[in-house]
Amino acid sequence: MTSEKQDELKALALRVREHIVRLSTDGGCFTGASLSCADLLVYLYADFLNISPATVDAPDRDFLFLSKGHDVPALYGTFAELGFMPKERLANHLKANDSIYWHPNRAVPGVEFHSGSLGHLPSVGLGVALDNRMRGLKNHTIVITGDGELNEGSVWETVLVAAAHKLSNFTLVVDRNHFQANVATEDLIPLEPLGPKFEAFGWAVQRIDGHDFAQLEAAFGALPFAADRPSVIICDTVRGRGLPSIEARADRWFCNFSADEVVELLKELHSQESTTLTSETLTVR
Repeated sequence: MTSEKQDELKALALRVREHIVRLSTDGGCFTGASLSCADLLVYLYADFLNISPATVDAPDRDFLFLSKGHDVPALYGTFAELGFMPKERLANHLKANDSIYWHPNRAVPGVEFHSGSLGHLPSVGLGVALDNRMRGLKNHTIVITGDGELNEGSVWETVLVAAAHKLSNFTLVVDRNHFQANVATEDLIPLEPLGPKFEAFGWAVQRIDGHDFAQLEAAFGALPFAADRPSVIICDTVRGRGLPSIEARADRWFCNFSADEVVELLKELHSQESTTLTSETLTVR
């Protein structure tokens, strides 16, 4: 990946993080978890997936399912920046006149399936991947899960079935930010060694830095990792990435900041990137 391309993606990810911060008021949202997967969603929609605002219903599109639906601010921020939805629509967050709320809704173009109850979308993605293969399509089906979500038994049922069917067109992505709600995953139900667990279930595995665009490009560009096995990409990430004041904090899963706090957080966000602030940037809504 060229340095110019990385700079473009970093700038896009910064704008998405601005949206996440602005959505963290007037009722709030799942800020920390959304910030951890912002780079992942930016890379996928801006550089990898075969999907655009004009092809959200095309049968040969790539499918992405956000199983950790509470990260929807990162998804909607990405959609707003890439033209899937008007940026102004984000101002309707938690309002009765729209479907922009704490979890994905198919009333928003580009959302493939409702999510929120964890552990459900891996099986949905499995069915879509199997259907696409039966139709002779060569597209990707990608499901993004949280690491705490892996405690759901339905996830491992999907892992077993996908391996049994040798679904090489099916990819699971784990946002490994090491937190489950308000507790560290390893303090509740330890997940490690995570990669070897997937390998034991018959999957091909890569583990990368989920904030490094070059590593994201290398991993997704290598799909499928094996011709007869599904793939899993474990993305090590940081909860609250971009805001040191809330990074890796168990109590910053869900946030509802005041308007003044949002302004200060936007300043903090830009100070980490050494970018110039404008009055428009500091607008809360």
